[in-house]
Amino acid sequence: MAAHIIVFGNEKGGSGKSTNCMHVVTALVRAGFTVGALDLDLRQRSFSRYCENRLRFAKKNGLELASPEVVELPEVDPASLGAGENIYDRRLTEAVAGMEGRFDFIVIDCPGSHTRLSQVAHSLADTLITPLNDSFIDFDLLARIEPETQKIIGPSVYSEMVWQARQLRAQAGLTPIDWVVVRNRVGTQRMHNKKKITDAVESLAKRIGFRVAPGFSERVIFRELFPSGLTLLDLGDIGIKNLNVSNIAARQEVRELMKAINLPGVKITF
Repeated sequence: MAAHIIVFGNEKGGSGKSTNCMHVVTALVRAGFTVGALDLDLRQRSFSRYCENRLRFAKKNGLELASPEVVELPEVDPASLGAGENIYDRRLTEAVAGMEGRFDFIVIDCPGSHTRLSQVAHSLADTLITPLNDSFIDFDLLARIEPETQKIIGPSVYSEMVWQARQLRAQAGLTPIDWVVVRNRVGTQRMHNKKKITDAVESLAKRIGFRVAPGFSERVIFRELFPSGLTLLDLGDIGIKNLNVSNIAARQEVRELMKAINLPGVKITF
């Protein structure tokens, strides 16, 4: 059976993408699935560093932590490219081809900017997860809005890229992308403003075809876990048996996110 490809993508930084990605990956590995991971952010490499921190922490403390296998993009000799062939297309295609058959899931973390690699990765996605901070500033990632009324004028350049990826998959006879927009940092802003954002997201979801999933609140615990490469699912493994109220609530957010993504064959048991 072909690996199910999950792509984490957007074109804005600071949306919690690497945190979402690491928790989804860890949940899958802990559930017994094999997961291969590609980090296409060749500059910041936040997801790769998260995984490196995890392996370093586990080795230092003599722990066995469920982890994905991070795969690097292969180097390609430019002389081997065909006429008009893009080197990044070849590198990503070869990486994914080498992972097929080895893993149940392939998870690709894209940079928070538009790149050729990100564009191609979106066309490979069986499931596309787009984390979004819960504000109209970040809503601009999905659609252009009229400033005074917040009326949706049309899709953004990112939404257009997803549409193009969908067209490519349709032409290749592949299954449609299941696009899931994850609302992170749903804060305590005034209820009126919060409702306007909710209405706008739900309206756009119907127009351009994505599902909406609950994400992670703004919690200190998520920032504290990165240096050790841990997730909320690992706290018991490091000896923390009695979670405080905030940690329990955060773990519930991870559970709800995994349920909402609804990946094939995945049962939520934590």
